[in-house]
Amino acid sequence: MLAFEEVSSSTGSDIWVLPMEGDRKPKPFLQTRFSERTPKLSPDGRWMAYSSNESGRFEVYVQPFPGPGGKWLVSGDGGGEPVWARSGRELFYRNGDKMMAVEVATEGSFSVGKTQLLFEGVYLSLSGLTSFDVTPDGRRFVMIRHDEPALPATQLNVVLNWFEELRRRRP
Repeated sequence: MLAFEEVSSSTGSDIWVLPMEGDRKPKPFLQTRFSERTPKLSPDGRWMAYSSNESGRFEVYVQPFPGPGGKWLVSGDGGGEPVWARSGRELFYRNGDKMMAVEVATEGSFSVGKTQLLFEGVYLSLSGLTSFDVTPDGRRFVMIRHDEPALPATQLNVVLNWFEELRRRRP
């Protein structure tokens, strides 16, 4: 199953899913008047973590997948870009410059445990996109640090017929 965000002129950004087998037709998972972003399926495929601004600011929520069922607030002071630990027992998310982790239980019903601040720092954040990942052991993060202000772009290179160029160079 592939979860993705679709932007609509009538409902804003919504979460859709595309089955990779069977009919392979996209279906809406969350389509509301709020913005739902950065969907992530749990490792066992039973839960969907995402961020939404339904409270007036972006927060991280979890719902059963494919549904129906309740909804759990995971962050409490703002948050976005949820990423599941490979074990499925922890969710990582960003709250501004803070990287947060929250213990979760997914056996049977869903429950949210203790939240902790892992570290703070100025790292690249892309609106509506997940801009980090975590290693399988959950001990390291892959992120782009902002040490200095970015210089303005002075040149844009567009490569046409990229695949043909690749075939020519690597037959």
